[in-house]
Amino acid sequence: MSKTGFMKLAATALAALTIGATAARAADDMNDPYRAPALDALKGKKIAYLPISIGFDLAQAWGGVVKTEAERYGMTFTSQDPNWNTDAMAQGMTALIAEHPDVIVTQNPDMQSLARLMKQATAEGIIVVQLNMQGAVQTDAFVGPDFIAMGEQAANMMLKKCGGDTQTSHKVAIVQGVLTGGVSYYQVQGMMKVFNEHPEIQIVSSQAADWDASKARAITETALQQHPDLCGVIDVWDGQGIGTGAAIKQAGKQGQVYFLTSGGGAQSMCDGLTDGTYSAAINYNAPGMGRDAWTAIMMALQNNQGAGAIKTQIYSPTRVMTKQDVQAGTCWDPQQYAKILR
Repeated sequence: MSKTGFMKLAATALAALTIGATAARAADDMNDPYRAPALDALKGKKIAYLPISIGFDLAQAWGGVVKTEAERYGMTFTSQDPNWNTDAMAQGMTALIAEHPDVIVTQNPDMQSLARLMKQATAEGIIVVQLNMQGAVQTDAFVGPDFIAMGEQAANMMLKKCGGDTQTSHKVAIVQGVLTGGVSYYQVQGMMKVFNEHPEIQIVSSQAADWDASKARAITETALQQHPDLCGVIDVWDGQGIGTGAAIKQAGKQGQVYFLTSGGGAQSMCDGLTDGTYSAAINYNAPGMGRDAWTAIMMALQNNQGAGAIKTQIYSPTRVMTKQDVQAGTCWDPQQYAKILR
């Protein structure tokens, strides 16, 4: 080989080596430098889940989503089931504070029962995420609908059916949950803000069913007996609204009494819309709330500011649904998430 040929070959080889080295450096530069710190902030952390009960659709969706994501990122997930017992829930929260998980995800039974304990948990460095029912204490995050706005929305929907521009009795009944529970308390606050501006609306009944469908049925039966010309009913949760709808159907008023409720969009909501139990429902997408709770957990663990340093209200989007909106797959199956929590 001539000297010139050798020099060309050497130059080509050097260029290839240079290109290879540059490509290797570029590949290193393309690695996400922020991923490892984020994963390190999650790995090995402990999440404790304490809803009012694990045996109903909303709690199954929230817990199922959070557990799935926690395990995906090397975290530990535990859950307790107070089974609608407020005392058992307070005892469970006390025990969790002693165990000191990194995160507690809970659902307040009412405004006050867990307030002192949530404050204590925050003081001891435990991140607290509240789901669905806002307590009297603000913690790292609240995840759930803006229930005051939802109450206003429900009242305005009812005005279109029973307000001054309609040829009706203008009589409306409200079926509450637990009076001091955030879902009920704030929704009714929003409703009355609207109804108080419309004196033609007569609230003929506004009673607490305590999240119990049988109580909701009895309350609605009485309201219909006392007011056969009842125009509309609002029930603050579709789980107990099954009883409210049954009372309307039994009285032969289905399709005559406008019945509006709200919930997390489980299959029972779609079934109730399809069979006419509900005239309309406001869907706040419980699996989506589970996703938002997980996002709140990731943010709190990664910001490294300590429990209670940054407090966020994460309001869930809502969607009004009627029978016409129901298609295959519109609602979700609670069993899909219940299996995850077993």
